[in-house]
Formats: sequence, structure tokens, C-alpha cells
Amino acid sequence: MSIDLHPITVFSFVEFSGVAAGALAGALEARRNRTYHYDLIGVLGLAVITALGGGIARDMLIQKGPPLAFLDARYLLAALGCGSFALFFSPRAGRGMDRFIWWADAASLGLFSVAGVSRALNANLTMLPALILGLITAVGGGSLRDVFMGRSPRVFEHGEPYAIAALLAVLAFLGGESLGWERSASTAAGVLAGLILKILSHRFRWTTSTVRFRGEE
Repeated sequence: MSIDLHPITVFSFVEFSGVAAGALAGALEARRNRTYHYDLIGVLGLAVITALGGGIARDMLIQKGPPLAFLDARYLLAALGCGSFALFFSPRAGRGMDRFIWWADAASLGLFSVAGVSRALNANLTMLPALILGLITAVGGGSLRDVFMGRSPRVFEHGEPYAIAALLAVLAFLGGESLGWERSASTAAGVLAGLILKILSHRFRWTTSTVRFRGEE
């Protein structure tokens, strides 16, 4: 017996999963920072920024009322709850903290990509604006976290294909929608596509190339 999930139910599940993963990644990143020494407010604040920043930016651009994070208290509660869990968990993570941060960040990337494009389509936007908003949702929170931590956003720097993985997730989701798949199937395809590219790039050390003018060091 198949279960046909309503699009809003699928969206809510994906977005809250992304919020949870983003909050974990943001809090753990703050805990391990060696440049600044964050207190409780700093760690939880960066967890909330990472978890909700991209979605708030997306909703402000869509202009269909206040951002969902301001309408539904569960968003903030999920971010604070997962940030608090990271505070409790991180002293026990030891050498596994970097690995845990990577997995949380990789998971949130695909989840937020799909949540962003799904939210845009639910707002009756066409595919190109939906694609852009999917990318903004995916990289917005992490970029804001990096700025608040006093560094250039990683998405703009040489390294693992972060934005490219988000783009692949969005394209896989939109491809499924174009083929008439159920929203749950398109969602799974998008999340897995982004995650698989992140895993492969990490495994085989694929990185983006630095762009410089000829003759520059």
C-alpha cells in the first residue's frame, strides 16, 4: 500500500530536517573555532543563523507574507534544541567532531536545496526563480554564519563543490518534477543527488579551481 504524501507535508519534513542538520553544524563549528571564544549565546546564535538564515532570505524574496520561521515557533525551537544538543554532544565527540560537522553540513545542503525550490514552486514561481531560491536557501545560512564568524563565506572559495552540489540537488528535484514524479520522489532524488556529490567529492578530493588572471601568484 503506497502512501501519497501531500507536498506541504514533504516540504515540512525536509525543511525541519535541514533546520536540525544546519543547527548542529553551526553550533559545532562555533564550538571548535580557535580564533574566537564563543559563549553560550554565541554558539546558539550561530546555530540559529545557520539553520534559519537561508530560509528567511528565501521567504523575504518570495514576499508571500512573513518568513515561515517567524510564523511557526517550531523552527526556532528545532534550531535551539539541536544547537543545545550540539553543546552537550561536542565535548564527547573528540576526534569525530570534524566528521560529524561534515556530515551535518552535507545533509543540510541537499535538504535546504530541495526545501527552497519546493517552497518557491508552492508559491507558483517558475523553474528559474525556483532554482535560484533553492540555491539561496542552501547556502544562505552557512554564508551568514561565516560572515558572523569573521571570514569569507566558504561557498565563494576554492574547495569542495558546495554550491555545485546544491545546484545538482535543485536540478535533480526539478527534473523529477518535469517528468511528473510524485513530490516525495522528486524530493528524494534531489536530496540524494546533492549528498552523493558531496560524498564523492570528499572521497576523491574533487575541488573547484581558483580563478586568477594570468601572471598572478
